[in-house]
Amino acid sequence: MALWNSITGQLRSVIEWKNPASDVLFQRWTDNGDEIKNASKLIVGPGQGAIFVYEGKPQAVITEPGMTDLKTQNIPFWTTITKFMQAFKSEHKVGIYFFRTAEILNQGWGTPGPIKYIDPQYKFPVGMKGFGNFSFRISDAGSFFINVMGQRDHFTVDELRLVIVARLVQPLTDFLAEAKFGYNEIDANRNEIADGVREKVAPIFLTLGFELKDFRVENTDFDDDTRRRVQRIADMQAEAQAAQAVGLNFTQVQQLAALRDAAQNQGGVAGMGVGLGAGVGMGQAMAGMMTNMNAPQTAAATEDPVAKLAKLKQMLDNDLITQQEYDTKKQQILAQL
Repeated sequence: MALWNSITGQLRSVIEWKNPASDVLFQRWTDNGDEIKNASKLIVGPGQGAIFVYEGKPQAVITEPGMTDLKTQNIPFWTTITKFMQAFKSEHKVGIYFFRTAEILNQGWGTPGPIKYIDPQYKFPVGMKGFGNFSFRISDAGSFFINVMGQRDHFTVDELRLVIVARLVQPLTDFLAEAKFGYNEIDANRNEIADGVREKVAPIFLTLGFELKDFRVENTDFDDDTRRRVQRIADMQAEAQAAQAVGLNFTQVQQLAALRDAAQNQGGVAGMGVGLGAGVGMGQAMAGMMTNMNAPQTAAATEDPVAKLAKLKQMLDNDLITQQEYDTKKQQILAQL
């Protein structure tokens, strides 16, 4: 039986990669061992390639579909007979590795953590996360066989995807540092970022025997610290625009905000007003405030308009003046600015 199996193995005339699993990228053909009949036929299907390894050395890389004659020194029957005392084994060993030449599409990628860089406009550290997808294809099967496969018999699509993703973070960080995009410019420049990263990683991947195709940045996000800084800047910009609309400068807006915050605390302006008591005491206090606001002002005794606005708002909140009176007085104070 062993003799017959060896003979029939050497008589094999057709070798092909039938129905490969969808997740397999590179695979050794092992159906009938590694003794191949001289002038056997190797069939390479569409989207496939093959590497012919003879006596441990790659001899040919076939990337075009079709049929190829394999020439070895294994002559049917004669090799088996002469190797009878060596368990019917020949020293002329053949390895055939099939691989995919078709482009592998829609492979997802994402940064494992935030990428740190300095925002060029506001000079604070930014932590950005990136997400997207890409395609790739084996461009140099010989280099892939030597540099990636090694002694393995197969390599999967997902294994190579992990290799690619692990090598994207540093080029992406370098590109962002060089491009100097602000955090608010990232989304508008996603295509430029994708092209820049692909240009940086292309030489790395080509030396490993594959090519990155259709690399895309589909979404970005920021870490919590960056989002807090961004929100603070947005709030300050909104306050500055509101101040401009009512004729105040930013410093005055900040003073009003401080007075507002103090008024919300019991020990602040509101607490002081409540401590004066209700009725006559409150009325006298507010009347004094109104008198001071209406009295003629000298250059030395002019009260800060911001403080006037705060007092005026306090009187409105305590129902000591009407909304109409408040609006009229407010316009008078703003006119002094």
